[in-house]
Amino acid sequence: MVQNIAGIILAGGLSSRMGGGDKCLLELSGKPILRHVIERIRPQVAMLGLSANGDPNRFSQIGLPILPDTIEGYVGPLAGVLAGLEWIEKQDSVRALVTVAGDTPFFPRDLVSRLALVADPTEDTIAVARAGERDHPTFALWPKAMASPLRSYLLQGGRRVFGFIEARSSVAVDFQSDGGTDPFFNINTPENLAEAERIVGEGSV
Repeated sequence: MVQNIAGIILAGGLSSRMGGGDKCLLELSGKPILRHVIERIRPQVAMLGLSANGDPNRFSQIGLPILPDTIEGYVGPLAGVLAGLEWIEKQDSVRALVTVAGDTPFFPRDLVSRLALVADPTEDTIAVARAGERDHPTFALWPKAMASPLRSYLLQGGRRVFGFIEARSSVAVDFQSDGGTDPFFNINTPENLAEAERIVGEGSV
């Protein structure tokens, strides 16, 4: 666990390709996808929250603080990042926030430590996970100081995660696939869910 870093699970998507509803609550290997995500990220951070909108009671069994968007209207994952950054602003002992996606159950168990190793919070550097040639900006370390510029970006109409990151100091951290499985494999469709069941069944993650 990295003592001075908090985590937030981004679960505010519309899940349109899964027919709507909360994709993270779909069952994978006998328990919700969200439970798999929590089990991976909780040991890595000092405190953990969930970014989600709507009725918080549907997440009452997970035992995490629910952080709704603080920007009106569905504006995408950056609104969840902002909610997390505003949450940790009240925590003097926390210097940065790591975000993970709620539909990606196989991300690395050393994600936080490796992101923290390269990101100097005094330089306001965002560390972004990369696998192969692809960056995964919803898996990133965000210094606490990013709250104010991110809020301004969203209020001015900015929506693109890459658009915000590219305007800041950032560094990519490479993660290798484990046993041939993409560490950032995400579940967007029923076919993806079936593939995730196969991966779990093979015990390769």
